Parts: sequence; C-alpha cells; structure tokens
Amino acid sequence: MLEIEQLTFRHSSGFTLCVPHLQIAPGEVRAVLGTNGAGKSTLLRLMSAEQPSRGQVALHGRPLECWRPTERARHLGVLPQASNLDFTFTAREVVALGLTPLSLGWRDAGRVVREVMRATDCEHLATNSYTALSGGERQRVHLARVLLQLSQAEHPPVLLLDEPTSAQDLGQQHRVLQLACDLARERGYAVGAILHDLNLALRYAKYCTLLHAGRVVTCGTPAEVISGDNIERYWGYTPTLLTAACGRTVVA
Repeated sequence: MLEIEQLTFRHSSGFTLCVPHLQIAPGEVRAVLGTNGAGKSTLLRLMSAEQPSRGQVALHGRPLECWRPTERARHLGVLPQASNLDFTFTAREVVALGLTPLSLGWRDAGRVVREVMRATDCEHLATNSYTALSGGERQRVHLARVLLQLSQAEHPPVLLLDEPTSAQDLGQQHRVLQLACDLARERGYAVGAILHDLNLALRYAKYCTLLHAGRVVTCGTPAEVISGDNIERYWGYTPTLLTAACGRTVVA
C-alpha cells in the first residue's frame, strides 16, 4: 500500500501541490486525472522518491525515506512517460536491468525475463536493438523491466504508471491497462496510473483522483469523478455522455 498524508510540495516556479490524503491499496487500480499542469506528474514523482516540502509518503506503513534503496525498488516500481537510453542494448538487456535489486540465479533470471516480456507483448523484440524500437515498443520494454524489478516483492508491490498508453496504438492501450487490472486482481498489486483518456479510466480504474491547479478536487469511483459537470468545469469541454451496449458510460 502507498499512502500520502498532508503532503505539500512547493516548486521554485511557484507551483504548489497539496494532497491531504491519498491511498493506493493492494488489489486496486487508481487513475489520477487532470488537465496539463494540474500536478499529476509532480504527484507521481513525490510518490516514488522526491522529497515533499511537508507531509509524508509511506510504503506499507513506512516512510519512503526509511526504506533501503534496493528494498524499496523491489516493492515500488515506476514507469515514466519516456526513458532516455542511448546505449545499444537489445530489448532483452534493457528488461534485464530490472534484475538489479533481485537475487535470482541466471537460469531463473532468464525465465522471469521471458515471462515479463511475454506479459507485455515484447518478447518478439528480445534481440532487437532498443534504439531501433518505436515509442510504444520502448514503453512496453520498460514496463517489462519494472515488472521484473517487482517480481520478488515480499509485500504487495506498488506500480506507478505515468501515461502508460501515451505511445500505444488502440489495441496495446487496452492490453497494457488490462494487464494492470490483472496484476491488481490476481497478484494484489496496488496500481496508480496517470491517464488522459477518460474512457480508459472509466473502463479500467476502480477509483479516480482528480487534480486541478495542484489540488485534489474530488475522489471516488470513475462514474462519480468523470461526470458531465466535472468535465465541463475542469476540462472546459461540454461532453456528450453515452451508454454503450454493455452498460458502460462513454465520453464523446
């Protein structure tokens, strides 16, 4: 579990982020929503390592700063929007960087690397040069690396995703978020995902947190947070809310 209490962060630019309370619990996918500049990526950095001006971020009841780096890396994984890696590694070698905090023999390591690459649909890219991959392929390779890093967690791992579908095509967007849901449901992962696509949040998130101008303005189920009034007020757009044949709300 990842929990925030009375968090404040003041940036040198003058931007201030205030989060009185936020919890990402095992078995759930929580979407963090908001317009550009709302504070979503700042919040993710604070949940992963950056020191707040005030308040606390706790991982399984212990402040983040009280965890040894390798121990924390086994329990808290972060997928950034993009990763700058210019070495001529193969995709498999990039994924294998996730072995650093683990204690696996070479045979087990190879098996787990294959498993996470298969789960993220990049096993067929294993011998390809990382620098030759598309943006979406790189994103999935790094997701595999993060999942490998979390594969020996003693407690339910926390997986933080910063716009994990930003470089993915339509099918891969759904596969990535379905994987996040499966990890939460089947393995007890606590997943926090920054999303811009409200329809993806409606479909895959269990809970949503909406940020605006550095403040949490509402939390709740996707249907509660992604309302017509909230979309008009915080995104400045008047939506049409439709009901799909399956009963799910769709924003148009």
